[in-house]
Amino acid sequence: MRVAILSRAVFPLHGYGGLERHVFDLVGALIERGIEVTLLSPPPSDPGFTAWSVHSGLTSEFIPYRTFPLAGRRGTTVLDRITAYPNWGRRAGQRALELVQAGRIDVVHGFGASVLGYARARRRGRGTAPLVMNPQGLEEFGATDPSRARLKRLAYLPLRRAVRASAAAADAVIATDRSLEPFVLQHLDIPRERMTTIPNALDLRIVDAETSRGTMARLRDQHGLVPDERILLSVGRLEVSKGFHVLLRALSVAREHGGLEGVRWRWFVLGEGPNRPALQALAADLGLDRHTHFLGRAPDTEMHAWHELSTLFVHPTLYEGSSLVTLEAMAHRRAVVASQAGGIPDKVRPGVNGWLVPPGDPSALAAAISGAVSDPARLARYGAAGRAIVEREFSWTTAGDLTVALYHRLLG
Repeated sequence: MRVAILSRAVFPLHGYGGLERHVFDLVGALIERGIEVTLLSPPPSDPGFTAWSVHSGLTSEFIPYRTFPLAGRRGTTVLDRITAYPNWGRRAGQRALELVQAGRIDVVHGFGASVLGYARARRRGRGTAPLVMNPQGLEEFGATDPSRARLKRLAYLPLRRAVRASAAAADAVIATDRSLEPFVLQHLDIPRERMTTIPNALDLRIVDAETSRGTMARLRDQHGLVPDERILLSVGRLEVSKGFHVLLRALSVAREHGGLEGVRWRWFVLGEGPNRPALQALAADLGLDRHTHFLGRAPDTEMHAWHELSTLFVHPTLYEGSSLVTLEAMAHRRAVVASQAGGIPDKVRPGVNGWLVPPGDPSALAAAISGAVSDPARLARYGAAGRAIVEREFSWTTAGDLTVALYHRLLG
């Protein structure tokens, strides 16, 4: 079987994020199952990367991604996402059509508007290979900042149209979590029988292999970590939608009300983004700058080491898709405090492996964190349960088999 994967980003060619990591793992899972994969993506951000940076068995074609003047850096602004991204999807989809017509591809599998060109051809009866479409987080249909909700929804209208057009032509649309199924049906307006649920997943072999005791020891010495210290960890892009400002206010509430009294603690954040200066200023205003550490983007080995060094993973996001960062914490046997948003409730189960709180509620977040750090035995129990959930439901062993089974079903 020969499959074309279309995505505007893939790790490590275009950085590290939920989409990038998912595509990287998907490619590896398919190739391991004997499938020939051709990746259509923008050129690497670093010219030192090649298709072999993703997988040694991968064929790739780089479709130029032309951003517009004043649109900002590729993929990071609303203006770029509603102009350059759909245009790239038209050209990438057209190239997929050419490969199908040349008899080189059996299934086209794309993410969001990256398949727009092939979807249009499919609706005109020109694309014979089945189309699988994964809308990922559906951020363009949600409002991450209530104060700008109306403006943002209006701005994202062109992208929503492109994503809906791609879904309308798809033979199968993937929901990445059970809790996201109603939103996929509502926003994309597709019949239930064309939706299938295949969870985002982790390759646990990579997680375990990249966990280095040497890196842990180095970070412990570098940051002066001591055995009785409670380490709160968060991972994500520093933007308003991730809710890190809410977590800062929650930590302030917890401290003022005695929830962290007598506890030695620090909060470490892995990730970079435009909201970093505002977060650092807020930490200083709240008197928390001594407790907070914004470390920027970290190599994979350091990210995995921080999970092992942490006491509790906290994900205060205001809006979320599937949340691979939550799965990574669970894979490292860490209990999780997270917002009840997107696909997170499929993973974080109150009373089993963590706590869920309403998005944007500092008081509820403070109460959950205070209760968590005061009960080490529960943290250990929840951590073990989280790892078991990932092994059972969110590993690529399961997700890879489900994806290949979907291809076979579509091919009859």
